[in-house]
Amino acid sequence: MKKSSYFSDAAVAQLAQADVARALAEDLGTGDLTAALIDPDRQARARVLARESAVVCGRAWVQAAFKQLDAQATLVWHVKEGQRCEPNQVVFEVRARARALLSAERTALNFLQLLSAVATKTALYVAVVEGTRAKIVDTRKTLPGLRLAQKYAVLTGGGTNHRVGLYDAVLIKENHIAAAGGIEQALQRAEQVAVRADFVEIEVETLSQLAQALDAGARMVLLDNMDLASLHEAVRINAGRAILEISGGVTLDGLRALAETGVDRISVGALTKDVRAIDFSMRFDADSGADQ
Repeated sequence: MKKSSYFSDAAVAQLAQADVARALAEDLGTGDLTAALIDPDRQARARVLARESAVVCGRAWVQAAFKQLDAQATLVWHVKEGQRCEPNQVVFEVRARARALLSAERTALNFLQLLSAVATKTALYVAVVEGTRAKIVDTRKTLPGLRLAQKYAVLTGGGTNHRVGLYDAVLIKENHIAAAGGIEQALQRAEQVAVRADFVEIEVETLSQLAQALDAGARMVLLDNMDLASLHEAVRINAGRAILEISGGVTLDGLRALAETGVDRISVGALTKDVRAIDFSMRFDADSGADQ
């Protein structure tokens, strides 16, 4: 299954439905005791505002949260998916039964704040490397159960997805090399499973290992925790033969210098594992409930 299939409109909608169903079950349990104070037929309108600048992401999850509790809920978006919002800007408006709005609010905002955080951070990293050949790539360092959602947010922020899991690509790391008996042996064995893999990549820690990997036919190499001088030399040695990716010790402060070495990809675990939620808030309109 190619990555484009994971994030088609239909696949994202299905993913959001499943994620939201789990989240609502976790939050509601046997029922929202506080929302039960409200007349079940009462209608309400609300606005969700951004409290800071951010790249908005998570529309499918937000809509699923409200519509799973009120199929007749209507949402009007004022900021498109992947578009930047500014402080105090209305991101969307929603009209539904008051109970549904109250019960779905936290789940909807949880997804919106998390996925917008990933997209916003990704956009920041992408902007830093603009003008170089380097692409910003995610990792498997994601929140358990939310990997596809976070990888979708990386794409929304302008980044690139690495492998989705252990099943769609081969990434030969230090322990794999040791267990296989060496770089050449590991790459030879990788060819046996490459027919069902999106790519085969091998991790190296030294320039000597890079040379071995290239001599063994490697077409994609992960340069692990190399200093700038070694990275420049790695690009020279490679001479365009393989796709080169940097991993390990990547910080925003040093990102531009890494990109300017001439590598093709820079993988950043912080895109999905070290995120600070974006601040959004939901406010009921003053005349909420006037329409019955």
